[in-house]
Amino acid sequence: MGLLKLNLLMMKPNRQSRRRRRRLQARNGLIDSLARIKDSPCHPLSSQTTTAGYLSGQNLPEDIWSHIHSLMPMEDAARAACLSRAFARSWRCHPDLTFSEESLGLDKETCSEEEKASNFTSRVDMILKAHSGMGVKKLRFVVGSFHNLDRWLRFAVKPGIEELEVNLSSLNGNYSFPCELLSVGARDSLQYIYLASCDFYPTVRIGCLRSLTRLQFYMVNIRGDELGCLLSNSLVLERLELRYCGTIKYLKVPCLQRLSYLEVVLCTKLKAIESKAPNLTSFRFAGRLRAQLALGDTLQIKKLNVLCYDAAFYVLTELQSSMPNLEELVIHSQRETVSAPMAPGKFQNLKFLFVALGRPAYDYLSLVSFLEASPCLETFILNVQQCCVEVPSIFADPSGRLRMMPEHSHSNLRRVEMINFSSDKSLVELTCHIVESTSSLERLTLDTTQGLPRCSVNKTGRCFMMRREDLVEARRAVLAAQMYVQFRVPSTVEFIVLGPCSQCPDV
Repeated sequence: MGLLKLNLLMMKPNRQSRRRRRRLQARNGLIDSLARIKDSPCHPLSSQTTTAGYLSGQNLPEDIWSHIHSLMPMEDAARAACLSRAFARSWRCHPDLTFSEESLGLDKETCSEEEKASNFTSRVDMILKAHSGMGVKKLRFVVGSFHNLDRWLRFAVKPGIEELEVNLSSLNGNYSFPCELLSVGARDSLQYIYLASCDFYPTVRIGCLRSLTRLQFYMVNIRGDELGCLLSNSLVLERLELRYCGTIKYLKVPCLQRLSYLEVVLCTKLKAIESKAPNLTSFRFAGRLRAQLALGDTLQIKKLNVLCYDAAFYVLTELQSSMPNLEELVIHSQRETVSAPMAPGKFQNLKFLFVALGRPAYDYLSLVSFLEASPCLETFILNVQQCCVEVPSIFADPSGRLRMMPEHSHSNLRRVEMINFSSDKSLVELTCHIVESTSSLERLTLDTTQGLPRCSVNKTGRCFMMRREDLVEARRAVLAAQMYVQFRVPSTVEFIVLGPCSQCPDV
């Protein structure tokens, strides 16, 4: 009876016909799911067993029924439990519990936020009342209010849980995560923790998290020493991701042998990052350059993602000598105040380079420094983020002469793409230099529409609308590509120029 009430809460049929139709839909969906499971290589059941046999419970022991039920999303599992006694028994130990407005059907309701919060609470209480609290492996909460959250977590976070996500979508108030939950039996099985918009201040000692491989904190208030203690107890950690954690001033990563990925994004009070992890291969950093970086053996780092002011200059002057073995480099700079200088050394193994620059008066020809410092480079993508700004157009120069860089052969570069390509003279010069000095080039794409979805792939059937001034510049960019670039491109190179769509009136 409790499961039937739960189903009524989630499906909310008002009339008998709607109830009958929902049951048929659930049954049909169950048949489809069982058919897919039957064909799956993970479930080597006899192909001669019919769907009717599945539904009647013939030829299947109870543990197989339970396994089938555990593979369903929570909302489907709750509906199936109302139709099958076998599923009703296994529901009490369903391993995957996701509580959000979408999973509880609240995203489609037209009611006040207060009513939604009340409905959310009642439905979660009903679901947990029908559940034993044991056997949960994945637990996810996306809630706007933290009332009752402690009680729900204490009920479901038990030994055997593997993944825990707590996302407070509302920032009204400070929720303090009950850290003692990590100091009991759950610490032996937890593999993944994601916390968002809460406080993490342990009042008890957290023991060794023997299975934790990934830790994500988003807008979490935690002190650097407490984070260091947590990391010291996470000996098998592989990924550490910190975003918008504004209370961390010093980040000290102990000698974690398995840590390979470190991400620190916009932690505004951060002054220093010190890592002793010997096998760190990927590092992503976004913030101000005032933070001191001490990443240990940086020769191991293969992938680097940097977002900050003057990022291109910083990478060439500061990081090139300490990270010469990079294979993938991503640079985001909202403002570059100086042109890219010649690098003192080489990125001998760099194969992929993405650069996004936001300063309108930048000398893009200076980016040749990256090409000359990367003899093995295969892919170069440049995103020119200068929307709604008048560019120093090549058509404004009466002479139309292009600057020439010293001859240098790029023998491995195969793919070049420029997003938001414009008639900026230095950008045209960079493009011409690449075409004339790259014997290995296979494809050159010049996109004048900011890289936005076009009508051929957009669900609306229309291209993304462009401002009038952007549209005018895009047409100038197409003309510049035709006049200065096209005749230089060898016939063996696939040359693509993406201009504004002539079929979309909104454009």
